[in-house]
Amino acid sequence: MHGSSYILSVLLLASTGAMLGATTNLAKIAGDMGLAPLAFLAWSITGAALVLCVIGAVRGRLPAINRRTIEYFVVAAFVTVAGSNLIFFSAVPHVGASFVALSIAFPPLLTYLGALALEIERFAGVRAAGVAFALMGAALLAAFQLVLPDANPFWLLLTLLGPVLLAIGNLYRTLRWPPGESPEALAPGMLLAAAAMLMAMGALPGFELGLPSGGIVYALTLLQAGLFAGQFLLLFALQKHGGPVLLSLLGSVAAIFAVPVAIFLLNEAPPEGLGYAAPLIALGVALVTWGGARKETS
Repeated sequence: MHGSSYILSVLLLASTGAMLGATTNLAKIAGDMGLAPLAFLAWSITGAALVLCVIGAVRGRLPAINRRTIEYFVVAAFVTVAGSNLIFFSAVPHVGASFVALSIAFPPLLTYLGALALEIERFAGVRAAGVAFALMGAALLAAFQLVLPDANPFWLLLTLLGPVLLAIGNLYRTLRWPPGESPEALAPGMLLAAAAMLMAMGALPGFELGLPSGGIVYALTLLQAGLFAGQFLLLFALQKHGGPVLLSLLGSVAAIFAVPVAIFLLNEAPPEGLGYAAPLIALGVALVTWGGARKETS
């Protein structure tokens, strides 16, 4: 990766990670206001999809519609947007925004394991050690949560499923990127597919799509839609310039922004065991990243 391309990738990573962290905290605010997770997510994703469609139409970069792009939109929409974000948004009221933000720091490790399994990358001792340290941190964090008096094992385990979907998405979007398509074309297609999935889910018994009336609710939903639009537009640009492993660091960057905001501005108690688990997770991510940098320069 050349110097200018690397700088661009880092800037994209920081910007997209900040937006991702902000969406996690907005989900907590929305939950505190009584907004149903599915309704808040579905309408904000729909708004983001419309914004990106307008941008794509103005720029003349709407995607081609064929079997390959439709497959790409549907699969990427589920693992990257609809499935993973619905898990995170639903889990925030039960496990806290900071725990959710920390959980989305795990995709780099899972992406690397997936890349090894698919033989996209060769085994490297430094990166394998990073995976081991981070998984120890994740297990320690989960163990501290499980022994709390009000622990909810279902939501804790479900939250940890979200990073698995994100890691699958990181690998899938790289391996199945439709030839000749630009990031500006793929982002709106993926969001439209995700919006359709979420709206269809809202028609099932036990789910609702209605938002409480009120200017602040609509403003919060529009703000989330804007963040999603920017996040996924930049995400595809980062995917193209930086590749799946660098892209997977988004969760770590998001946690840097989201966890302090959740603790100091939203008055959320830090997750139990954070002081023990965070250094292990940080060391693990650093080793995975450093191992990747060594591979790039070798």
